[in-house]
Amino acid sequence: MVLGRLVHFGFDALAVSAILAGVKKTTGFAPQTDLIPESSLRSFANGYLALGETMFGVVASQAVTSEYFKRA
Repeated sequence: MVLGRLVHFGFDALAVSAILAGVKKTTGFAPQTDLIPESSLRSFANGYLALGETMFGVVASQAVTSEYFKRA
């Protein structure tokens, strides 16, 4: 039961990170992590956002090569 909640929380966190990456990619706006005063939290936030960008890139490249997607 606890493991299921942790997995669910992990997927939710990845989804939020991917959404933020999509916002950055389409609008150019990104969270200002330099406003986080503690360096370890800032480093974690940068890694979290980088993971979302990587995941967004993988999903986008899969969509480009898939026959189920077309350019709108």
